[in-house]
Parts: sequence; C-alpha cells; structure tokens
Amino acid sequence: MAMVTAHSAGEWLERFGSTGRRSVVTIGNFDGVHRGHQKILQNVVERSHKTGALATVLTFFPHPVRVLRPAAAPSLLATLDQRLAAFDAAGIEAVLVVRFDAQLSEMSAEEFAKQFLVETMRAEAVLVGATFRFGHRQSGDVKLLEELGKRWDFEVGIVQPVVEGGAVISSSAIREALRSGRLDDAQRMLGRPYALEGEIRLGTGQGHKLIVPTLNLATEQELLPKTGVYVTEVVVGGKTYGAATNVGTRPTFDGTGITIESHLFGFSQDLTSGQMQVRFLARLRDEQKFTSFEALREQVLRDIESARVLYELR
Repeated sequence: MAMVTAHSAGEWLERFGSTGRRSVVTIGNFDGVHRGHQKILQNVVERSHKTGALATVLTFFPHPVRVLRPAAAPSLLATLDQRLAAFDAAGIEAVLVVRFDAQLSEMSAEEFAKQFLVETMRAEAVLVGATFRFGHRQSGDVKLLEELGKRWDFEVGIVQPVVEGGAVISSSAIREALRSGRLDDAQRMLGRPYALEGEIRLGTGQGHKLIVPTLNLATEQELLPKTGVYVTEVVVGGKTYGAATNVGTRPTFDGTGITIESHLFGFSQDLTSGQMQVRFLARLRDEQKFTSFEALREQVLRDIESARVLYELR
C-alpha cells in the first residue's frame, strides 16, 4: 500500500481518525536519510509489525533553523520529496509533515507532545535518538518525553546512533565530506551513493560543439559535491547509464555559475527536458582551467575513458 502523506493535523485526523489505530512515531528532520536515520526507521517498522500500529514519521518543512536562524541554516542534502521517497522505501506507512513557522516555534514541549503525538497521531510508542530535543527553545528532552509518555500512555524508545571510526554518522558530517570531495566517506555514511535530482535543462551548446554531448541538470538540492569530475550513474527516461559528470564553473569557457554536466555512455538522444538523477560513484579530479580548447578536449576524453573503465569495474 502506498505511503500516506498528511500536511496538517486536520488532514491526518481526516485520514486516520476513525480507524482506531495507534502509531509508532519517530520525529526529526532526517536530512539525507542516512544510516543513522535508517536505523531509527527500521526500529519503527519492526515495532509496528509486532503491535499492528501504524509506522509513522513526524517531520518538518521548512527546516527549523531556516526559520529561527536563517544565516546559520545548513545546505540541505535532500528535498522534501526525496525524504518522503526514502521513508516510503523504508516501509513507513504514513508521514505527518508539520509546517515549521514562528507560531510552532513558540509551542512548549508539552503542548507539542499533546497536540501532535497524543491528540493527532495517537502514539503508542515514540522512538528517538538519545539527544532528541523538542518544543520552544528545545526545552524538551528525552527525560521529559518519558514523563509525558507515562502521563499519556505512550512508550519512549531510545535508538542509539550509528558510530564508525569513533564518530557518529550525521547529516553535518556528510555535508562536510561532500564539500571536501570525500565521496567514499559520504557514500559510507549514507549507505548509498549521493544523488542529485532535477530537470534536464538546455545548456549553452559549447560543450556539445567543441567536446562531447552532455545533459545538464538543474536541481533544487542545496548541497553540491565539491567541484570536479566524477564517475557517475545517470537515470533518465527510466533507464540507467554510466557517465562522466563535471560539477563546476567551466573556467575554460569563463563560466560563472555552477553547472552539472554529464556525458552518458551509450546514449545518443538529444534531450532538452525531463527528469534526471545523477548518482556520484567516484571522484576523478579537481576542476581546472586549460590554456586552450584543444587541451580541454584531450583531458575530457581521458576523463571519459577513465570513468568508463571505473564504471564497468564496479
């Protein structure tokens, strides 16, 4: 059955209020839905299978820091649609997306728990990490949540973080790895290749004319990997292709904005629109400026051959 997404307490109650089912709930932003998040989601699903309760997520949009401290807001790894798709893939049955605004930020921890966990989602269990905070100025912690659970008849389960090499897997650690070009570290923490999704857009045509044909990606995702050349896998038109992808400013062409250009192996269509996903598999080199288009072309052809060999060796 397809996952249900509600965007308000009223919409949730309209869909589930008369069913009588309680929920196993986890709460958070889940940016990137990395391996630590996946562990929590797995616990939610397993608990729901044992009790017959709904496996649910309560998440926020926009990111709370974007509202409370815009200048400190992180560049997000995933869009809301990508988070929802990851919840669905994990086996979550329903998601409540709560709009985070100034009014919600003023809600006390007790008010938040009562309105959303008790009166709306009818929680029988709430599973969170040990450092979970909630309510106005993050005044609520796990201890308070446990006290409220005793008062309102829901259990609280603490899911320990995933730790590797002495470090906790986190969205901020993944952001730093991607910005630094440490693609292997990011992939290990995510449990899958980092991917950008969006629309094919028409480029300037310079690359096609002077070097090789490419598809250009326009994405709403905020966190791009460090500029450079990558071995990638591109999904377009329902098919998957190996590719070489450049993320950068195209300095040889005196470019200014960041572009994401992929040359797909065995692909000959001339597309100027449609959905596209680029999965980053390995990093080849930094972006650089060449003294001539001929030198650039020679390097791009070497990059394509290297990317093709590495992709086929996977």
